[in-house]
This record gives sequence, C-alpha cells and structure tokens, in this order.
Amino acid sequence: MLSLQWDECSCKDTSINVPNNQHKTKILWIMLGLLTCFFIAEWSVGLWSQSLSLQADAGHILSDITALLISIFASFLARQPAKNQATFGYQRIEVLAALLNGLGLLAIASFITWEAINRWQHPASILGLPMLVLAVLGLIINLLNITLLHPHTHDDLKLRGALLHLIADTASSVGVIIAALAVHLWDWWWADVAISLVVAIFTGLSALPLVQESLKIFLEYAPKSIDPDEVEISLKYFPGVTQVEKLHIWAINSNQVILCANLTVECATDRERERLLNKLQIHLQKTFKISEVTLQLTSSKNSSKLPIHPLFKQNVALMISPNKTH
Repeated sequence: MLSLQWDECSCKDTSINVPNNQHKTKILWIMLGLLTCFFIAEWSVGLWSQSLSLQADAGHILSDITALLISIFASFLARQPAKNQATFGYQRIEVLAALLNGLGLLAIASFITWEAINRWQHPASILGLPMLVLAVLGLIINLLNITLLHPHTHDDLKLRGALLHLIADTASSVGVIIAALAVHLWDWWWADVAISLVVAIFTGLSALPLVQESLKIFLEYAPKSIDPDEVEISLKYFPGVTQVEKLHIWAINSNQVILCANLTVECATDRERERLLNKLQIHLQKTFKISEVTLQLTSSKNSSKLPIHPLFKQNVALMISPNKTH
C-alpha cells in the first residue's frame, strides 16, 4: 500500500490576510460605537413615548451590538495559530458566532411577538413625533453601517450574520417610521402593534437560514455547492482509478473545505502514482474549490493479495524436527 498526502493549507501565506482582518475589525468597532449610542437614545425615547415598535427596534439594536461584539471576538480568535489540541486553529469560531447571532434573532422575534400580544390587549397612549424622529435617525445609521459592512461579507459567515442583523433592523426602522406617521397623524395606536409583529416575523425568517447553515457545518455536512456523488464520479473518470472508498467532505468554516478518501489505482510505478495524485489534487482544487485534500492511493495488485498468517512463513519441517536444538 502506498499512502500519499497533500495539504495545500500548509503552503499558503496567511500574512496577506492580516491587513484585511485588521480593516474588518476597525469597521466593526466603528459600527459598534454608532449602534451603542443610538441604542441608548432609542431605548430611552421608546420608554418615554410608550412606543412598542420603537422598543422592539431598540431590542434589535441590542442584538446587533451583541452580534458585533461576538464577531470582533471571533475575528481575534480566528487569527490565532493552530497549537496544542486545536489542530485546526480557531476557524470554527466564525460558525459559532453565526449560530449565536441567529439564535439571538429568534429570541428577539419571540419577545417582540409576546409584547405585541400584550399591547393589543392593553393599549397605551403613544407619542408619535419623538417616535418618528428616532426611527428616521435609526434608518440613516443602519444604511451607513450596511454600506461599511457589505463589501466584507462575501466570504465571512460571522460578518454575514451581522449584516443580516442590520438588514432586519433597517426594515424595522422603515416599519417604525410608517407606524409613527400613523400614530402622529391619525392616532392609530394599533399601527404600532402591527408593525411590531411584522418586524418580529421578518426577524425570525431572516435568522432561520443562518442557523440552518451554521448547524450543517457543525454536523459536518458537505457544503451545499458540492455534490459528493459528483465528486466520486469525477475521481473515477481519471484513468488508473478503479475504486473510490471512504469519501468524506466537510467544512471547517464558510470558505475552508476538506476532503479525504481512499482510492484503489492501477499504477505500475511510484512515479505514475505521484503524477496521478498531482492531477487529482489540481482537479479537486479547481473544479470543486476544495482547499485541503488527503488521498490514500492503494495499488489494486497489492489489495488483491490475501494476507499470509505468520505461521505459514515458517519452515514446518524444522519446527517439528526432534533434532532441533534450542
């Protein structure tokens, strides 16, 4: 049996990612400062004006702040090198942060729904003008934060979770503006409750895909973009590969995919095996975007031979000869 392995990750120069990570962290701190100041103002005005939708939006802002804190902490841990028992490093912290963000959104949605039901049963007098001013200010801040964050979310699951928070909060701000106009112009108190329910539904629905994707990574599902059956067929297509066994594909985070498999091959020499292995590596990397590959190549000739028990390797005549000296 010949075992050949290749690990692309160990050859990468990760130093080029440091400035990018530092830039992301700086943006997150700026957003955190803006949201913290706005949360204090919105929560205070929400209590003063008796606006449930404004309080709900403030609660959503609080979840945004928590999400950003988690993302900053996750970014710090993700830069730490692999050591001791953490042989993969801390890349999966990104997935944990995304899962916590999603669960936080579901909790906020449940709380808003409960409060809306109570408010419907016990209406309160609402001040529409302060509610309107804060909602407009919230919309401006959310749009600014989305503009800052969006370019950095394409390959980062934890930042994508933070972006979902901001998008949901932007929709919430639009809803609060509509409710504030209805309350201020026509004294429609029920509009405040109705918008709160809409915000809760939107928040919950936006969280479900994030939670689902995070759980799939934790359960070591193959990425949605990769079909394991298609990978197996493509490997068997290579001349010399006769069988593919124990094919496993999983993700460490949103952009680090790993594959391992046992391949039975018909190669006469070690040089032929090396050439085949190199072709397989390039194919998996370019076609399926798999970053780390571990392949074990087994010769079909060696695998067809049955193992011989050690007893039959001995000279039986010598073993039973009475003249054998000890």
